Amino acid sequence: MRAKIICVLVVCASLKTMAQEKEVPMKTLGKAIVDKFPTTRTLDVQYEQLGPTNYDSDLFGNNFEKGRIESHNRFKAAFNLPFYASKSKRFVLTASLRYKYESYSFGSIYNYNTTQTYTRNTEDIHYWAGAVSATYVSSLFKKPVIYNATATVDGNEDNLQRLKGFVSAVIVLKRTPSTTITIGALAMLDPSSIIPVTPLFTLNHKFKDSKWDMDFIMPQRLLFRRELLENGRISLGTELNSESFYLNLNTSNLNGVYELNQLELKSGITYEYCFTPKIIAFVKGGVNNVLSTRITEKGERTSRYVYDHKEDAQGYFRVGISYNLFQRK
Repeated sequence: MRAKIICVLVVCASLKTMAQEKEVPMKTLGKAIVDKFPTTRTLDVQYEQLGPTNYDSDLFGNNFEKGRIESHNRFKAAFNLPFYASKSKRFVLTASLRYKYESYSFGSIYNYNTTQTYTRNTEDIHYWAGAVSATYVSSLFKKPVIYNATATVDGNEDNLQRLKGFVSAVIVLKRTPSTTITIGALAMLDPSSIIPVTPLFTLNHKFKDSKWDMDFIMPQRLLFRRELLENGRISLGTELNSESFYLNLNTSNLNGVYELNQLELKSGITYEYCFTPKIIAFVKGGVNNVLSTRITEKGERTSRYVYDHKEDAQGYFRVGISYNLFQRK
C-alpha cells in the first residue's frame, strides 16, 4: 500500500518542475522526484524509532487484549534504477527494490477472554517488494501530463505473497511563477483495494516576499518549507504514511497468511542537509498518531478485517541518508 502512495505522489510532485522549466521533461521529472521523496533516489537507507504506546485490540469484533508496546523500530532500504529510456527521454522504465525490517518489544498484556496478564516475546518482521514502473511524459490540451503504470510483487521472509498494480495520469491545471495546481486519477489493479479509483490533487505555492513555500499533496502531506543554513532545508507539517507487512499465523483462531495494514499521521519537523549533490541526509521527529491498524486474510479488502487495534499517540524519531547516482550540480 505504501509503495502505491509513494509512486503516485512522485508523479504528482514532478509536474511542478515540468510546468516551470524548459529542460527535457523526463530530466525535470527526475529532479522533482528525488527532491520530494528520498525513497525514490538510487539508494536510500532509513531508521525510525517510535516511543512506547498503549493499545487496545479486538478480534472478530470482540474485545481481545490490551497492553503496551515498549519499543518499536523500523529499518528501510530502497534501490531504484532506470534501465530503459527512449531516444526522446519521454518514456522510461524503472526497476525498484524495497526491504523493511520491523521489531516490536512488549510490556504487560491483558487478555479479555482469560482475564490473565502476560508478556510476549520480541517480534521481528521482514518485508520486501520489487516493482517495474513505466512512465510516459506527454501533453494534453497543451498542458504537461504524465502517465504511469506500475506492477509490484511483494512478500515476507517465507515466500512471495502477492502481485499488485495500478495506473495513473496527472495533468497541470494552473502554473504561475508562485503557484502550481495539478489534478489526476489513480486506478488500482488490486482486488483487495477498498477504493478502485482515487482522485489526486496537488498544490504548491511560494508565499510573496517570503522564503517559505507550501507543499500540499492530497491525501499525503501538508508541509511548510524554507531554506535554512547553507545547503539545508527545514520543513514543518503533517504527513500521512501507510505501513504494511505479512504475517504467517498458526493459532486456534487464525491460520494462514495475513496482511497487516497501518495508517499513521506524523506531525513534526524535518531538517535535510546536502553534503554533496549526490548525498543527502535528514533527521525528523515529532508525534505519531496511528489512525488505523487492521489485519485481514491475504488479498481481502481491509474493510473485511479480522483484527484491529487502537494506539495512543507516541513520539518518533527518524534518520536517513540517500545517494543519487544521476544527480548533478
